[in-house]
Amino acid sequence: MRTKLFAIIALLSLCFTACDDNTEDIGQSLTDSMDRLDIKTDTFKVNTWSIAADSVLSRSTIGYLGKLRDPETKGYITGDFMVQLNLLDNNEPLPDKNKIVSKDSITGEVKVDSCEIRLFFDNYYGDSLALMKLTALELERPMRENKNYYSNYDPEKEGFIRGENGIKKDVAYTLADKSVADSEKGSNYTKSIRIRLNDEYTDKDGNVYDNFGTYIMRQYYNHPEKFKNSYTFLNDICPGFYIKMKEGLGAMAYISVSQLNLYFQYQANDTTVTTSAAPFSGTEEVLQTTNITNDKETISNLVSDSTCTYLKTPAGIFTEIELPVDDIIAEHKNDTINSAEIKFKRINNDVQSDYSLSAPTSLIMIPRDSLYTFFEKNQLIDNKVSFMATLSNNQYTFNNISSLITHMIKAKAEGSANWNKAVVIPVKVTTSDSSYGASKTVRITHDMSLSSTKLVGGKDSKYGDIKINVVYSKFNSK
Repeated sequence: MRTKLFAIIALLSLCFTACDDNTEDIGQSLTDSMDRLDIKTDTFKVNTWSIAADSVLSRSTIGYLGKLRDPETKGYITGDFMVQLNLLDNNEPLPDKNKIVSKDSITGEVKVDSCEIRLFFDNYYGDSLALMKLTALELERPMRENKNYYSNYDPEKEGFIRGENGIKKDVAYTLADKSVADSEKGSNYTKSIRIRLNDEYTDKDGNVYDNFGTYIMRQYYNHPEKFKNSYTFLNDICPGFYIKMKEGLGAMAYISVSQLNLYFQYQANDTTVTTSAAPFSGTEEVLQTTNITNDKETISNLVSDSTCTYLKTPAGIFTEIELPVDDIIAEHKNDTINSAEIKFKRINNDVQSDYSLSAPTSLIMIPRDSLYTFFEKNQLIDNKVSFMATLSNNQYTFNNISSLITHMIKAKAEGSANWNKAVVIPVKVTTSDSSYGASKTVRITHDMSLSSTKLVGGKDSKYGDIKINVVYSKFNSK
């Protein structure tokens, strides 16, 4: 009976804490004189500081491509990305060879009239009219699925790029996609960047084709076993492409789908000649990584600013906290910690610009020692040692991290050097709807989009202190 009553009181204490900091008489109002619950509250200062992220696990389904300058910090951010193309098992991307109408005028072999990679994007940051230039590089071999790639991993520097005869295509573009007339952009039009691969192509065996698409088509008909699944396609036909910025400033595209299209003519229904596109797409089933380059001097200057702390993505800055665990338990060794709430208030951007970066939407708090393993193990929030907060009323509130304090007490006994430290990290949360209509979190990854904010705190804060509000209880048998 007492256990059930305690659970109810603990829940009610949270409600009273949210409404009124004065909780001295709650125990008397909820229990009788024979079995009274004493509830107390206390507040402690929390130490916070900024830390450079350096790099984060690059496991996003979005590729980031572009270069820009943060109007507030003046730091440059560059996004390049690698994409592999997916071929579904037992898929037949091309029609029967005998139906192909497009053929070489001399040899009579089937061919592709034109070929392109299209980078589709739903969102972007910056000026859609900014003139940008990319370079598309063919990979020599596929990057491996069983390896953790971080955002500072550069396939070019690591020797993944095919050398002589490999595709190296420069493309100028704007995110407004002026290559397509506005009158042609119907309701089904999706913004994209086009990389046309219509130049002569030489494969690894020295065979020459009029374009990359013709190479794909002839390999498909001559060696169908290489198109059996994604593994054979990646290893034997097309390992992927590294798309990197070459020139330009002012725009960053969030690439949601990468697609290789082959355009050719074939005969349908024995009478109709039409033009078709055969897509090979970059999807979640194959690897995609983003290489982020931040201005290191700018990041260093922000980290050294002790008057506040920062959150900056992608792969920019986290806020580290040191919880006063010893102080929290010093006078309450016989009490139970019912709740512990901590709020991080934003400091509004003092630079006015049409392209100011927005604040992160979702944050997690995890132990300092879990900074890498949380993401590498694809963990989700458990509200025991990991917690989530979303931006609301210009602040992030972690409602109850009492179990984290308990975890830290145990970590101290086990000799952990970071036993009382945690890290606040911006994240991207992927959800799915259950059969009951409720939303369920299925994935948490680092936020690789562009965001930035300052938080109250820091070792020499000029905006105020970060505090943790703790509610204790114990049964008084008097």
